[in-house]
Amino acid sequence: MENNKFKSFIDQVLLINLFLVIIFALFFIFSVIMEINGFSIYLDLFRRIWNPLIIPLITLLILSSLWSGINSWLKQREHSEE
Repeated sequence: MENNKFKSFIDQVLLINLFLVIIFALFFIFSVIMEINGFSIYLDLFRRIWNPLIIPLITLLILSSLWSGINSWLKQREHSEE
């Protein structure tokens, strides 16, 4: 039961992470459009939060995807050997 709660918690964190990455991608598109129109404040804000916030979110998303793929591959391989 404890393992199930932990997995549920991790799934929730990763789902929130996915939505944050999508929101920041949309904010980047908005910032580029505003930069083209002469408002550079949004792109400057995006550049300031890039390293401390967005890079770790993207890294966590990629690592969790890799971990999920490797884990399911190992489980499939284990079941095929039985």
